[in-house]
Amino acid sequence: MTPTVAEPLVRQLLPFQPGDADVERAYDIPRGTRGTRPHVLVNMVASTDGATVVDGVTAKLGSPGDKRVFALLRSLADVILVGAQTVRAERYGPPKLDDAGRQRRIARGQTPLPRIAVLTRSLNLDWSSRLFSDPTARPLVLAPESADPAALSAARAVSDVLVAGQGVVDLTFALGELSRSGVSTVLCEGGPTLNAQLAEQGLIDELCLTISPSLVGGATRPGIIGAAHLPEMIGLKLLHVLEEDGFLLLRYATAG
Repeated sequence: MTPTVAEPLVRQLLPFQPGDADVERAYDIPRGTRGTRPHVLVNMVASTDGATVVDGVTAKLGSPGDKRVFALLRSLADVILVGAQTVRAERYGPPKLDDAGRQRRIARGQTPLPRIAVLTRSLNLDWSSRLFSDPTARPLVLAPESADPAALSAARAVSDVLVAGQGVVDLTFALGELSRSGVSTVLCEGGPTLNAQLAEQGLIDELCLTISPSLVGGATRPGIIGAAHLPEMIGLKLLHVLEEDGFLLLRYATAG
């Protein structure tokens, strides 16, 4: 018989609390919108020297605690926003939750499952992949008006398409449309190019960042918000620091 391996202890270093951290309480997402748009939370993992992927994916940077937070944030969000490149690299599928998780969502007034929303300019996606093959978890696709009509037609056959902007997706408009449809919380899972667009338009309310105790080297840039051109620095307020086997689980709110 294979012995059961206990999960590493997650400690709350700031604000300090003794014993095992209450992770669910630490990541309780505020319900409600930000004016005319949903509350937007970005969740990322990075190495100590700033790499966001190893061999093209995030798996080698994560930890059991990071995966726990990843699943928890998904269970709390109304919509999971992700860029097309990340969908392709990470081989995204439809979100899944156990019965207890679904019941908790229903009790909060949410749909039983969060919805995946894919941001894409080119619509270069595999419409036969498992993300688009489950009729019970139909995703959203956010695309610009200038997208190829044939590609838009293919997307509409397997997803609900929200057209916003010319050339690139107008995220401010798209988030406003999501808010008008009843969405109050959006979880963004990157990648850096999508995060950059959100940062440039002032659309990030929170950042959850796991720092992996590792050095990757090589082409570690462009970092968690890519090559964003910000008019000024975005100040962050540190909400908590959790630690698990050398991994730091950080949660920030944008200042103001």
